[in-house]
Amino acid sequence: MAKTADIVREFSEPIVNSLGLELWDVEFVKEAGEQYLRVYIDKEGGVSIDDCVTVHHALDPVLDEKDPIPVAYTFEVCSAGLERQLKTPAHFERFMGSPVSVRLYKAKDGVREFNGSLSGYADGVVSITDKDGNEHSFPDQEIAAVKLRIEF
Repeated sequence: MAKTADIVREFSEPIVNSLGLELWDVEFVKEAGEQYLRVYIDKEGGVSIDDCVTVHHALDPVLDEKDPIPVAYTFEVCSAGLERQLKTPAHFERFMGSPVSVRLYKAKDGVREFNGSLSGYADGVVSITDKDGNEHSFPDQEIAAVKLRIEF
């Protein structure tokens, strides 16, 4: 059975693309006892609040019509953000060489979060090169999240 986020992604992506935007991610989560459907969008040069409102207005009636979620929820459209999470092979390819933070489910050698430049992604294995030039590789099943990291 398909996940709610995958179902919403399938019909949302063409709508978001038709508006000149990119669908970055869809998540359906429970937080503080409430259900949230979040659609993350992106575009070259950044996303404005008007972009979020436009996508919300375009998707809201489709969500009502298709009714993929049988419980009450809050619908939000958000920018992917500067320190966005990388999830798909296309995300990793697009940001190869960029600074990232890799957070693990369990500590490896006493460390749970590694920072470095994204140096590889193949078959679900994420590789980064740290500031000392050391390469670290992490299989997907060990990774809680990989996020872009803004350096000042």
